[in-house]
Amino acid sequence: MMSIRKFLLQLNLCRGIGQVSKVRLWQATSQHHCFTDLKALAQWAQLGPSSQEALLNNWASDQLAAAVEYNQRFPYITIVDDDYPDQLRETYCPPLVLFYTGRLELLKNPLLAVVGARDMSNYGETVLRGLIPQLAKRQVTVVSGLAKGVDGMSHRLALANDGPTIGVVGCGLDRVYPTENRQLQETVAQRGLVLSEYGRGEPPLAYHFPERNRIIAGLASTVLVIEAKKRSGSLITANLALEENRTVCAVPGRIDTSRSMGCNELIAAGAKPILRVQDILDEFLL
Repeated sequence: MMSIRKFLLQLNLCRGIGQVSKVRLWQATSQHHCFTDLKALAQWAQLGPSSQEALLNNWASDQLAAAVEYNQRFPYITIVDDDYPDQLRETYCPPLVLFYTGRLELLKNPLLAVVGARDMSNYGETVLRGLIPQLAKRQVTVVSGLAKGVDGMSHRLALANDGPTIGVVGCGLDRVYPTENRQLQETVAQRGLVLSEYGRGEPPLAYHFPERNRIIAGLASTVLVIEAKKRSGSLITANLALEENRTVCAVPGRIDTSRSMGCNELIAAGAKPILRVQDILDEFLL
């Protein structure tokens, strides 16, 4: 009989099914204690025609069997494991599997998501240099997306100040995006933790990044936004965090630059303005 962990790994790697549909399939499996009747599972999970077809066509394929066999060689946690973070498990669409490299125990730390502009300004860098070292000294774990700009600088400053940090990526852990962050990703994996819901070999496709953002928002109890345009991935993360009842904080910026519009509008809508590091530490009662 297939183990629950292997079933979850196979479901996670099955192509052609969206993340929400995979969660519904898992919920149907848990509720009905059924792992084998795919047609019944698809019906219970209320899958659409295309997802149902993908499940039935791909489940027994050689390609999926090979992907499962290969990815089983690497460390991963599933939604049923004790090491899986409780607050992520309770989100609307939790990842069924997280592949990882590094220190899994960091998931038990106070987690602060830091997101912001990829084309970070000097102001954004100055803000980060003022905040992250002090957070690192208090062992607040910085969670970000290993992207350009605010993400990369947040990880670098945490590492430089011996602080814990977690990177969540939108591709397999054997890939790096952007490629110039290869050394950074390797260092975070060695001294912190790198997570991905995508199996080895998965490229950094565009739709992976909003999916990755929901993990960043779901892991952290507090999300800090530093420089964000009106329409940006950072605001997607902030809105996902609000939907999951996380605390959203934002650093106010100049009113004459597009990079600050997202943060200023978040504050106007009720996000907590961050004027000093203690404003963040207060969220963790530190």
